[in-house]
Amino acid sequence: MKNELIQLFCQKSFKYSQEPVFKLVSGRMSHYYVNCKPTTLSPRGMFLAGHLIYDAIKNAGVSGAGGLTFGADPLAMATAFVSEMMHNPIQAFSIRKTQKDHGMIRWIEGDLQPGDRVAILEDVVTTGGSTIKAIERARNEGMEVVRVVVLVDRQEGGLEMIREQVKDIDVIVTREDLLQRMKTG
Repeated sequence: MKNELIQLFCQKSFKYSQEPVFKLVSGRMSHYYVNCKPTTLSPRGMFLAGHLIYDAIKNAGVSGAGGLTFGADPLAMATAFVSEMMHNPIQAFSIRKTQKDHGMIRWIEGDLQPGDRVAILEDVVTTGGSTIKAIERARNEGMEVVRVVVLVDRQEGGLEMIREQVKDIDVIVTREDLLQRMKTG
């Protein structure tokens, strides 16, 4: 499944340039660009990501999996769907970028309770900033963050920053995996 997901990323989500032409959220320019959404929102990509992430968390004792909207949303939903098929239900949740200001004022949408053990999901890690924000918001809502699963690690130092918050991190695909596939076709 991982090899098929890498191939799908190379077809739909990964771009490379000899010159640094891609502007990142941080403002830096890069040779690489990864937009997971064309892959994770496709039926096959959702199937593959859901199975691979479920495999990474199925024995972690988590009751929920999610992260910052919008990147983590298809990952959380695919993982929850697979978990139900495997008779080991794990709730999907979504962490807002801005706090809801009406009704129940919360950062997190989903069927979770304070004290629940959760996995934070991230589609792409560069510096780790958005993942750390998701970890902090989940903890502020009373969740126990026990694992982080990264779909694509750009291998630019973000994992080290995240590891300062959560020791248990799984990476599904690395930038090196994508570059290797591009070279070999």
